[in-house]
Amino acid sequence: MTAPTRRQTRALRPLAAAFVRFVVCGGGVGLASSAAVVLLSGRIPMAVANALVTVVSTVLATELHRRISFRSERRGWRVHLQSGATVAVSYAFTTGALLCLFAVRPEPSPLVAQTVYLSASALAGVGRFVLLRVVVFGNRGRSGHGRASHDEALDKSSVAMAV
Repeated sequence: MTAPTRRQTRALRPLAAAFVRFVVCGGGVGLASSAAVVLLSGRIPMAVANALVTVVSTVLATELHRRISFRSERRGWRVHLQSGATVAVSYAFTTGALLCLFAVRPEPSPLVAQTVYLSASALAGVGRFVLLRVVVFGNRGRSGHGRASHDEALDKSSVAMAV
């Protein structure tokens, strides 16, 4: 394998910074959501609390990712719907991983179940980052920033890193 060129290294720095911002924003919203579900579940049914917090946290996280993680000008309901779709895919992926685990091992230890869940969540998070970066908050149609060719290179890097 060859060492990355200086240009490739420079192109990956903003991508790595965006990923760190993505993890911090998403993690912060996740922690706040966890607390909100616990607080609300004493007042309303747990399923309703979870659904409400999931919707609100997805909208909040989408805005944070738009403004902070990806610094995108794209906005509106379409962005929120696309982001929500990535959440649904992530949910399906993590649920599928757990269903496979329980099919193979009907009574896994809590450590094994947590390892499978966290591993699936990490993979889903990376996939979500790539989809948000390339599809949802992609720089199509963005003008006046003088960075179009550089951003296109980052989009290709994002996909290459995910594969």
